[in-house]
Parts: sequence; C-alpha cells; structure tokens
Amino acid sequence: MTQLFSAAPAPLLCTLAVLFKTSLSVHHVPMLLWSTQRSQWNPDTALHEGHVISAQELTVLLQPVFTQSSRNLILFLQDMLSIDDFTYLSESYGNKNPFQNVQEILQSSPSSLVLPAVDCEATRYLLHFLQESGDWKLTNITDLDVSQLQVNTSKPNLLVVQLQPLVSDLNEISTLEAIAEKDKTIGRLTMDLQEQGLHFSVIYTAMRPSRISRRNDVVWELRRQLMATEEEGSLSYPPLNVTTGNDICILFYARNFSLKANNSVFIDLTNATFVTQNVDISSSECSDINTTLSLKYTKPMNGISSLEIRFLMTNKFYGGSARNWSTLDSIEIIQDGEKFAKFNVSVISAPAEYSFHCQLVGTSNVYPARLIPSNNEAKNWDVLISRLQIQGFNIENNQFSYASDCTGFFSPGIWMGLVTSIVLLWILTYGIHMIMQLTTNSRFDDPKGPALTVPQTE
Repeated sequence: MTQLFSAAPAPLLCTLAVLFKTSLSVHHVPMLLWSTQRSQWNPDTALHEGHVISAQELTVLLQPVFTQSSRNLILFLQDMLSIDDFTYLSESYGNKNPFQNVQEILQSSPSSLVLPAVDCEATRYLLHFLQESGDWKLTNITDLDVSQLQVNTSKPNLLVVQLQPLVSDLNEISTLEAIAEKDKTIGRLTMDLQEQGLHFSVIYTAMRPSRISRRNDVVWELRRQLMATEEEGSLSYPPLNVTTGNDICILFYARNFSLKANNSVFIDLTNATFVTQNVDISSSECSDINTTLSLKYTKPMNGISSLEIRFLMTNKFYGGSARNWSTLDSIEIIQDGEKFAKFNVSVISAPAEYSFHCQLVGTSNVYPARLIPSNNEAKNWDVLISRLQIQGFNIENNQFSYASDCTGFFSPGIWMGLVTSIVLLWILTYGIHMIMQLTTNSRFDDPKGPALTVPQTE
C-alpha cells in the first residue's frame, strides 16, 4: 500500500503494519520519503498487499529525486527499523510517541511517500546507488554533528546522517527514549534547512529490520548454531568464520559491532563484517595455544583509509579448575597503519570446549564485560559490541559449542528474589512463633456460682 500522506500518518501506518504482517519475506525494512516540492511521487502507484519492493522497483521510485530542480538529498540511515516500531511503541506508551517529529513532517510536507517493506538488499546498496546516480557533493555526518552542518548550494548535496545504533538489549522504555532522540535529530535538521530556505528531499530507512518473525523450523535450525536463549528473530545473518584448510578455527558473531573515534566519528562495522563480509580476515592466525582474529577494513568511512581490529585469544591450563580455559586477553585497533590502540579485556573467558557469549561488551562502565584502555590512544575510542559470541578453539561440526555467558547464575534479579523470599519467610516464622506462645485460661467463671477470684500470687 504505497500512497501519499494526505491524512494523519499514524492511522495509516497502523493499517500498513496490519496489512504487511502476512509478508512472506522477513528481510525488509520501511522507507519514508518526503520533499519540500510538490508532485514528487505519483499517488496512484499501486502495490499488492504484502509486496516487498525490490532494488529495481526502488530505483524507479527514486527517480524523482534526481530530476527535481533543487537536488539536495538527505539520507537518514538507521541500523535497525521495522514498520511495527511505528505502531507498537506509540500505542504501548500512550502519549509518548517516539516518531512525533517524523509523523508531523510527513503530514505537513508537500509531497511524501511511505514504503512499508523494502528489501534489505536494496537498502544495503542504497548509498552506493545514490552516489553513482548523480554528481553529488557527499557529506557524511553523525547525529552529533547535525548542529554544525553547513550546506553549500553551489552543487547538488548528498547528506548522509548516520544515526546512532540502537542497543538491542535495552528495555522498551530505553528503546523508546533512544528512538525519540533520533526523531528529534531528524526534526532539528529538517527545520534548520527549511529556515535557510533550501529545497530538499529526505529518505529515512534502515539497514536491517528490528523485528523479525521466523518460521519455527528456521529458528530450530539456527539454535544449533548460536545460543538457544537468543530472542526470536535476532539471528539475521550467519557468524563470521575463519578457516584453516577445510576446518573452521574461529567463529565470531555480534548483533551490533560499532566504534566511535574521538567522541564524534561513528563507525558501524556490523554490515561490512557479517552481511556483505567486506572485510579481510587473511591475517587471522589459529593454533592450539594462541588465536588471533584479524578484521581489516578499507575506507570504512571518510577520513580513515584503513582500519584493523584484532581479537587476541589464548588457551591455557589452570590447576585450580584442572582444565583448559579460553580467554580473550586483549583487543587492538590499528588506524591507517600508524595509530595503535590496545584494550585489556575483563570477564571474557570460558572452558576451552565452550564458546563465550555476552549481551554487551564495550568501553562503558555499565557493560558486563569491559574493554579497559591500556594506552593513551585507546582513550580516543569507544567500542560497543552487543550479543557477542566468539570461539577460537575446539570448534566441532563448524558451529558454536555450548556458550558460557558473562552473566553469572545469580543475577541481580535472582538475588532480589532470594532476599525478598528470606525476609517474607522470617516474618512468617516470627508470626507462627508468636501464635504458638499464646495460652488459654486454665479456669473459667461460672455464671451460676460465686464470682471467681484469682489470688494475686497466681
């Protein structure tokens, strides 16, 4: 159902979400387009219910962007987004609509278009297609740099705004607040350009869906490869593997793998590492004692010509437990072959026969597994890896072994439940004890006889 937003967008998005639940393809994301110029898109464009727009169809729909009189294009690129996000989060928390600015802009724009389902393969190569389709002046910015943006209208501009990634392990309230911040960024930049009197078109989409419903047989097959405790739909791509001969010696998976340099330059390596696998792993080394996973990226973003990330793992015997343990000792980042950053790693270890899994790994103090800077250059980097699973030794059947999780058995929730149960049990025990101390009178007053007198000595 592709049409212009002539009515309030919220009910339309709700209707679209219901219609597209029966879509056969699970690898699709929504795409929102709007422009300050009228008649950009044909409102009579009809698509069948459940239709997923392919790369070829998207090329046709984007043609008006290249033929407009003022060719300024803004691409807001998010890591994860689904059409259900527009309805579920808005309906679940009443007036806290995280897409308030986006919906108001769509409603007030002279021309707008909503594509509820676009093939992820099309969105992954969207930026490359846009660059090849016009003589753009490309500007890459993050949502942190929006306030410092200066637009030169002497030639067509392509502004690519990389929105901060969503941490999938946050609760729904935190996710709603994070999306609301991105919505404010979109509204702020759009308003600033309108105040400057510029005409422009906007594309808002994502690299992969945030909500995926898979068939039970697919989920069962994937459970053999990664932890069975992963949420449904979280396994949207296979793990990265390093082989020696015919055998896999390293397996690496992450739901989100991103860096931030100097608190401003954001680099999302998730797509290049796991989806397109535009990464060089030829320098990785495997042995029974030491294993190194080397990830080399060429021009991951403007200003950085090369980037190498190394995961250094060891396999040692520990007499206290009388067994071998696999440990991730350090992570190294090498920028442009010169700048060297090293992080010591805490809590990332597992029995040598197991893989290691952790929901959040990074430089933040709140993460269960921390990366601790060991030199001055490392202080310039922030690292975020969500749902990390890695194994560098004893890989059998080319798949992850049972995972040792970074969260201990007694989590804060379990401790809270135990303490509460102990307090309630103590109150119950004390109450029963007090009830057992109650005694009845040994003599009773007879209404037909003389009054019962009790000596003070009794």
